[in-house]
Amino acid sequence: MKSTEIREKFLKFFESKGHTIVRSSPLVPGNDPTMLLTNSGMVQFKDVFLGLDTRPYKRATTVQRCVRAGGKHNDLENVGYTARHHTFFEMLGNFSFGDYFKRDAINFAWELLTKVYGLPAEKLTITVYFEDDEAYDIWANEIGVPQERIIRIDDNKGARYASDNFWQMADTGPCGPCTEIFYDHGADIWGGPPGSPEEDGDRFIEIWNLVFMQFNRDEQGVLTPLPKPSIDTGMGLERLAAVLQHVHSNYEIDLFQNLIRAASRETGATDLANNSLKVIADHIRAASFLIVDGIIPSSEGHGYVLRRIIRRALRHGYKLGQTKPFFFRLVEDLDIEMGAAYPELHDAKERVMQVLKAEEERFGETLENGMKILEAQLAKDAENLDGATAFTLYDTYGFPLDLTADICRERGVTLDEDGFTAAMEQQKKTARAAGKFKMAANVEYAGEKTKFVGYDSLVHNTHVLALYAGGVSVQELKAGDDGIVVLDTTPFYAESGGQIGDKGVIKTAAGLFEVEDTLKIQAEVFGHHGVLQSGSLKVGDTVDAQVDEAKRARTIRNHSATHLMHKALREVLGSHVQQKGSLVDPDKTRFDFSHNAPLTQEQIAQVETIVNREILENHATQAQHMSMDDAIKHGAMALFGEKYGDTVRVLDIGSSKELCGGVHVNRTGDIGLFKIVSESGVAAGIRRVEAVTGEGALALVQSINRKLTEAAGALKTSPEELPSRIAQVQDQVKSLEKEIAALKSKLAAGQGDELITQAIDVNGIKVLAATMEGADVAGLRETMDKLKDKLGTAAIVLASVLEGKVSLIAGVTADATGKVKAGELVNFVAKQVGGKGGGRADMAQAGGTDAAALPQALAGVAGWVGERVSA
Repeated sequence: MKSTEIREKFLKFFESKGHTIVRSSPLVPGNDPTMLLTNSGMVQFKDVFLGLDTRPYKRATTVQRCVRAGGKHNDLENVGYTARHHTFFEMLGNFSFGDYFKRDAINFAWELLTKVYGLPAEKLTITVYFEDDEAYDIWANEIGVPQERIIRIDDNKGARYASDNFWQMADTGPCGPCTEIFYDHGADIWGGPPGSPEEDGDRFIEIWNLVFMQFNRDEQGVLTPLPKPSIDTGMGLERLAAVLQHVHSNYEIDLFQNLIRAASRETGATDLANNSLKVIADHIRAASFLIVDGIIPSSEGHGYVLRRIIRRALRHGYKLGQTKPFFFRLVEDLDIEMGAAYPELHDAKERVMQVLKAEEERFGETLENGMKILEAQLAKDAENLDGATAFTLYDTYGFPLDLTADICRERGVTLDEDGFTAAMEQQKKTARAAGKFKMAANVEYAGEKTKFVGYDSLVHNTHVLALYAGGVSVQELKAGDDGIVVLDTTPFYAESGGQIGDKGVIKTAAGLFEVEDTLKIQAEVFGHHGVLQSGSLKVGDTVDAQVDEAKRARTIRNHSATHLMHKALREVLGSHVQQKGSLVDPDKTRFDFSHNAPLTQEQIAQVETIVNREILENHATQAQHMSMDDAIKHGAMALFGEKYGDTVRVLDIGSSKELCGGVHVNRTGDIGLFKIVSESGVAAGIRRVEAVTGEGALALVQSINRKLTEAAGALKTSPEELPSRIAQVQDQVKSLEKEIAALKSKLAAGQGDELITQAIDVNGIKVLAATMEGADVAGLRETMDKLKDKLGTAAIVLASVLEGKVSLIAGVTADATGKVKAGELVNFVAKQVGGKGGGRADMAQAGGTDAAALPQALAGVAGWVGERVSA
């Protein structure tokens, strides 16, 4: 039974039992900061089980895409070494939300396995939690499984057994016993049944886990029955396919065999059992689907997980002898295998290939050099690799630590991971010491939190809670002092979420403090950095805090436009666009986002049109505080890498809904005008757009118009006709360049004929060293070729001086290169004119800076050739 049929039969079976088929959720959990990646089928239903969400159905079935390659659940290092570990796998699951419970769940599982998939009943062994008499009785008395094939897993044997058959979402909350179904591969395979000393063998393989969500565990560990018990099951497609296709390893199933053959085709490896081919086949699935879900390779978070997977695959390709980009080509094969089941893969195929190819090219530049460093170190010590070398590979050559560990394990080398960690920490300390960190980094504050009132007011009467000078707490600042002021309440926005901190002044009866920046010295404590311009400022003083209104207005116009631009970019380019960084100040907005190709002029125009349309519609801006769950229901977008608390601030501006704590315009019309200034690439798969708004946008448009008018005037045409006039001028320039080249060629030919008469015979070799007036390098080369044809056996040096720089060409005919090398000859002259060069034995080129020394250098050529010939 093929993998495709296994998927279809599973979903259709549970649909026939009243379950709603639910599409796989993305690999990045949309609303769960506790999880890096989706690692099981129940993740998208987590809030339903917790009672925080409801669905229009009480029964669901899915085939969920999962990744275990980072964080707590990480199988990356096992891939390629075991028969059943994967970074990417598909989890078949059926779920009940307070509907059916143990009896139906067990009966469904048995019917599907034995009737639909046709597995022999005598091949199936069952485990139950040792206290779960209800599940035991169902298996024994209703299903009819012999008692010797039903095993109670006793937690008295150790915590491991308890965790195997008692599931919990966390230390507190929903939990319950499990029953697991194992397939017996037969007595010819080593291993014993679960719970036995030989349970780690490969004879009995778990294929399905049924979780009975029965209790709620409180902080004291007390279990209370849930009012609506639920069901959560998980069965790995790959394991089930191995059983149904009568193979022992997951890598022998149809899906993997086709990908392994594709990896063989691209690497040239012919042994299909090679573990490196298994790694590549596994990793193309994980890498492709992570990219489908909007992740791109980077140095942190989700992007780093992806980069580790890609680079591990590339290293195994390198191990097989493939040093050129190959991995991206496997996407076509993956699409054939899985594109029908996951249309999102088929739709994003070209983008996935582009991202992978860019990462391959990026890593290919350093992989060979990094491997040389590693090989050299292992040649010195074949048993141990020091942490400093591992860190150099990571920091300089982009080798993730687990890639280095992978190589060491293959060779039986011990890796000093503690030494790697120490080197990493030392680099961080050095970077901190060298960086231009503000005084906030050294401030120790233990007072009240700052109350921010800057959403509604730019001026506020408040009190000084603390003062710092040079990072040290003081009671008073005097005129001229640099310092930090902490206020109990402030209208100043502290730098956060890409928006820079406010500037302004803090006024007292006795002095004026100029605020140059506002930064958080703790999560909820604002530090006002600046200089006391006059008078004095003391702890406890009553002050007026006044934000620079003009700068704030320009900043919030840019910030609000950033939200509209993000929404527009996703609309124009696709939902894969995710914010990867931003900087908003009074002059511009700078926005980094995931995308793998430059924006076309048409796409830029589309984004500008969408944003300016929102501005013209003059929507009111609305900010609300709500729970994260309510925010997601509201349609708000949470950003990758951002940390959010239990309560979040949701900003509705135009059609954009995002989580944001920043300060914004009251209505979209306040932005005035939006114009993109530039678009560029900042990293593999990361683009950057800079834009301006309001007065800045108007000034840009006026500047462009002024330059356009000036350019049109210089070419004696109108701005409307400027493109055609420029094209006409370009054609004229090309025509003149051709004429100049022809004249130079003619001039060089004339000089060449004259130079032939200057050649002298040195022991049977015609030697010529001469300067050609006004010749460029191309002219020197052209003349050299003609002279070699006409002079016969010859050694020639031609030179020219343009704008004070010397150009040299040396040529030696083929019959003379045994005694005279053009590279050596040109360097003999070049060294005397302050330069150097090189090339082949018959042709070489050099340059120099000392034109005054050229005549004497050329005069010595004949003697130099004579020495070589006579030797």
